[in-house]
Amino acid sequence: MKLLRISIPLLTLLSVLAPVAHAQFGSGIVFDPTQSAHAIQQIEQGSQLYTTAVATRNQIVSMYNLAYQMSQLPQDLETRYKADWSQWTSLQVPANTYGNTAALVNALNYGALVNAQQGYNSAYVQAQSYPSGAYSSLDWRTQATVANQYATSELAQTTTTNTLATLGTIRTDEQGFATKLSNLDSDTFSTDPSQQTEAALLGKINSATLLQIHLQQDTNQLLAASIQQQLIAQKQQIDSQNRSLNNAIYFQQNFPTTIQNVNNGVSDSMHSISLSIDGSY
Repeated sequence: MKLLRISIPLLTLLSVLAPVAHAQFGSGIVFDPTQSAHAIQQIEQGSQLYTTAVATRNQIVSMYNLAYQMSQLPQDLETRYKADWSQWTSLQVPANTYGNTAALVNALNYGALVNAQQGYNSAYVQAQSYPSGAYSSLDWRTQATVANQYATSELAQTTTTNTLATLGTIRTDEQGFATKLSNLDSDTFSTDPSQQTEAALLGKINSATLLQIHLQQDTNQLLAASIQQQLIAQKQQIDSQNRSLNNAIYFQQNFPTTIQNVNNGVSDSMHSISLSIDGSY
């Protein structure tokens, strides 16, 4: 670079001063202001070219150093930050002594409402329906109690089967999710230059964001299933409390009549016994 700094101004100066030197030796000393100003201008331009060349060289060196650091970054990140993660595994069927457990495990492994319904039917106690005409023969209070209990049972069945389907679907999708996560992990720590461009980096950031959104969606489904189970437990508590209140109110409203009926029945019985005794004599 030092050679470039000396040669450019020197050649420029010699080329400009050549006519002046020729005039000087040919016909004496001649001073041309126009040629002198032009020579100074050429010297300034040569200096600017040199300054630009130095700045360009420094910029190229800086870009090379940055590119080299970026090429080493994936290896450094992998050494410092890469960590393994636990993957979901399929549930194993236990003893299945009476053959009613496998369907439930199948629902937990693969999801789908059909599998969940089969698992529920095989492993849960089923509510039996009242015989024809038996329900209509009940009094209104008993009918209300029976209908309430059936609503709780049917709601529990619906919530349970949907939860089984959700858990099984998440477990099945986890296998594909693990593959996508492994690909993202591999691309992130890859030394392939095509994986370290700005476009590739933005693509990985977008993919990681989408994976996180899908994972949050599964989490929300699990939370919703848990809340639904809590609602069923709360409904059972509310039903029990309301039945107790209804029984207390019914007892308070009907206690005098019931006692009166009992007293009347006792009096009639005593009177009949007295007549029987009198008639025997």
